[in-house]
Amino acid sequence: MEEKLKTLQSWIDQSQSIVFFGGAGVSTESGIPDFRSVDGLYNQQYDYPPEEILSRTFFDRRPEEFYRFYRAKMLCLDAKPNAAHRKLAELEAAGKLKSVVTQNIDGLHQAAGSKRVWELHGSVLRNYCMDCGRSFTAREILESTGVPRCPCGGIIKPDVVLYEEALDGRTMNGALRDIQKADLLIIGGTSLAVYPAAGLVNYYRGDHLVLINKSPTPYDSHADLVIAGAIGAVLGQIQVR
Repeated sequence: MEEKLKTLQSWIDQSQSIVFFGGAGVSTESGIPDFRSVDGLYNQQYDYPPEEILSRTFFDRRPEEFYRFYRAKMLCLDAKPNAAHRKLAELEAAGKLKSVVTQNIDGLHQAAGSKRVWELHGSVLRNYCMDCGRSFTAREILESTGVPRCPCGGIIKPDVVLYEEALDGRTMNGALRDIQKADLLIIGGTSLAVYPAAGLVNYYRGDHLVLINKSPTPYDSHADLVIAGAIGAVLGQIQVR
């Protein structure tokens, strides 16, 4: 592990255009549950599978049941950025990291100070009326009951990408461009099993590909460096210079 950390530090020192691509494992150290681990949401018991609850069809047909799950499991508004979030913001402030591409919807990268963040799956912090477009905060959604509605009568929807919905084209294109231009791509806290987001990795043409994850991923054989561990514990040891 020590030698791998030295290699990662050396590559970060040499790089001027780093992109970080992260998933749920980045936020688990902040107390936000992931989906696919042994204790993840997909392995817990509900009346409906989480994949079904978090689909657009389910939202349209059973919005009250959707919001019961959503408030209980998806709105972790008291969570704070961890060492990974803070280190990435520090690297960006130093001019070394160009952007964060995240599959997370919790807004913790921005809370830590990151400015250029591509949120592939949206954010729980943004909510809008499906009729008039009025915006609402996540706190308003959390403190509401039943199906939250706008004063105009319209149903409020979180600005998150549900199953069956397409990813935002502008966000995908921005993430793709940054990954193509990166000289170092660090992937952390993701199983790389969710597409089309995981497919962005295939567009990287830089010098070094680094994978930091607790468990193996389908891309381990393509990486120049694989570190098995928690992303916050690893990045927390990196020096910004």
